Amino acid sequence: MKILTNLYFICFYFSSHAILTSVSADVEKTLISWVIMEDRNIHAGSILTIQEGNEFDGIVFAEKMDDKWMAGSDNWKRSENNQEKYPNWDAEVGSLVQVAIVYQKDLISIYRDGTLYASYAANNIDLLSTQNDFAVFGKRHMGGGGGISGMIEDARIYTKALTQSEIKGLIPNEVSEIEPYAWWNFEDDASEQTGRFPHHELRIGAKVENGKLMLHRGAVLIAAKSMAIARRGSQVPLLDEPYVPETPKMPNDPPDNWPIFHLFHPDVDLGAPYDPNSAIHYKGRYHLHYIYRNRAGISYAHVSSTDMVRWKWHPTVLVPQVNRHGMFSGTAFITKDGTPAHAYCGWGSNRNWIQHALDDDLDKWSEPEVMIPIDKTGKLMVNEPYFDPDVWIMDGLYYGLNGRSSHQSPLIMKSENLKDWEHIGELLHPDFDEEKLGVKKEEDISCPNFFKLGDKWVLTCISHRLGCRYFIGDFKDEQYLPEYHAVIGGNSRRYFAPESLHTPDGRRVNWSWFINGNGKDHRGTQSLPTEMSLDSNGQMRFRPIKELETLRYEKKEESMIQVKKNSSLLINGMKGDHCEIELVIKHTGVSSFGIDVLCNEEGQDGLRIKVNREKNLLEVGDQNGDFTLKSDEPLSLRIFVDACLIEVFANERQVVMADKKRPAGSKIKDQISLFSGESDLLVDYLSFWKMKSAYK
Repeated sequence: MKILTNLYFICFYFSSHAILTSVSADVEKTLISWVIMEDRNIHAGSILTIQEGNEFDGIVFAEKMDDKWMAGSDNWKRSENNQEKYPNWDAEVGSLVQVAIVYQKDLISIYRDGTLYASYAANNIDLLSTQNDFAVFGKRHMGGGGGISGMIEDARIYTKALTQSEIKGLIPNEVSEIEPYAWWNFEDDASEQTGRFPHHELRIGAKVENGKLMLHRGAVLIAAKSMAIARRGSQVPLLDEPYVPETPKMPNDPPDNWPIFHLFHPDVDLGAPYDPNSAIHYKGRYHLHYIYRNRAGISYAHVSSTDMVRWKWHPTVLVPQVNRHGMFSGTAFITKDGTPAHAYCGWGSNRNWIQHALDDDLDKWSEPEVMIPIDKTGKLMVNEPYFDPDVWIMDGLYYGLNGRSSHQSPLIMKSENLKDWEHIGELLHPDFDEEKLGVKKEEDISCPNFFKLGDKWVLTCISHRLGCRYFIGDFKDEQYLPEYHAVIGGNSRRYFAPESLHTPDGRRVNWSWFINGNGKDHRGTQSLPTEMSLDSNGQMRFRPIKELETLRYEKKEESMIQVKKNSSLLINGMKGDHCEIELVIKHTGVSSFGIDVLCNEEGQDGLRIKVNREKNLLEVGDQNGDFTLKSDEPLSLRIFVDACLIEVFANERQVVMADKKRPAGSKIKDQISLFSGESDLLVDYLSFWKMKSAYK
């Protein structure tokens, strides 16, 4: 068999090598794979994906709906959204299943064991005619999540739309009459048989054994036409020289559209910063890390401050070159012996890790130690999808929370020594009341941060569908029973990834990542440090930390300002693009009203901040967040304008951020203007401060 196969492909390779650059203009292809699933309780894994850049097509299982196959694609551009009509997978775990996806002009058809599974219209794309395409097994695409737990027997790509009878006629590990573009039979190793993808990498435990590609959750095989492409997406990039820690630095004369008191990464040539992580106070300094992509891969930038306002950058030492995996979301804590440590997700390793600080400046860290619990039988739980950990101490024990981006409840574990972990079970209590809370139990809980406020336990997290949110409830018998749930930061999912610390004076201070888009200059910014507390009614309160007031100067005030209905009023003497504004309205019978900032001399073309009582929204530019103002409740707005960023706190119950596109060097007058809807408006107090730079 092997001799026949090799002879066949020697002839095929030289006779049809032109296919590399000559794929049908009609954009036809067929992806086909034979798989033996070991676990169907998985999410968004692929048994064969073809990818170029960020575009991909793949045979994906259980991404949009559990237990269903789908044609995966970049941003679901060529995927069927409504999969209710798709049949569930009724094959037993351990049985061999053939899945094929046929792309023929504007029609996509999915077959299982030669039987038509689904068919729909979609625009197809050519992913097979360049030197930069590559194949992925395990993950739905390189750079994405998900995974497969099972064994792949055979996988092929054809440059034509195979018919149903042709698909039925294919036999795994046997040569087909129709010449494939690519073929993996896994007889000896992970090599592709035609020679089109001569380079490959097995990652995160993927291996070839007994003629099969063995995959567990997070394991992946990459096959490509060059080693550089095969290594692409690896979290340990190839560098021309040993990595030397870089220290980011704010330029002496930054562009005029840069913020001056929000924290953002100063090097615009590096990848966009992401989640804030590993926040902690230690020996008189506050430390915060955030994810960014530098030349060494997905890394942790490190800043510290004595007041959480004025930051300095430390050398970037937490990089893949040191830790052997990318640095993704996690949190910091003080160990029982009083030293700092942090837990984080090792991107690309499908593992959570712990490191211990080795110096007081948190510039030196121990080797990473993996967090894998044992189950009740004493077996290591190696096949769980490990993701976004959190760690806290309670009753002399360490508790670890494993976040989830799937439809499963996050898992918790405990340890006496941070080395040996015991699996407890699901975090969320069985009495989780979806109707009372207004959210499904299965909503994903990523970037979790679990802590106690007063006599309640708070869980902050994100859902990739809903954005930043929080629960308030009780943690008893090692399970969490939420009593209240809300979304914060706006309804567009641009306020993301909360991370908090406990200050020496007892405050809980939080940062979130604002996914802003003011061009190349700052594609990701951290929110202002925000104090979280519970009021006497057990409701969450959000207020900017008092330390920000040290940046104020040149205060101006006005009171009892009359604004006529359906009109605007320009406020003379108050202008600036780096300022704080406080607005108090005691009588709020008007259905819609607010303030415009960054306006021209006529009070126009600014960014509008609007209280919409009819829709119960706080609207800030193109962002909005849920905000209900009671009929007799005064309104208090604190507004921070930082060049192109606007952050608004409303009655300490909601915070919403937005940005106003502003190219460097553009001329704006920075005026502010009040406006009212269908009724006259009385503004009781309007206070205005200019704000100093936190970087000078």
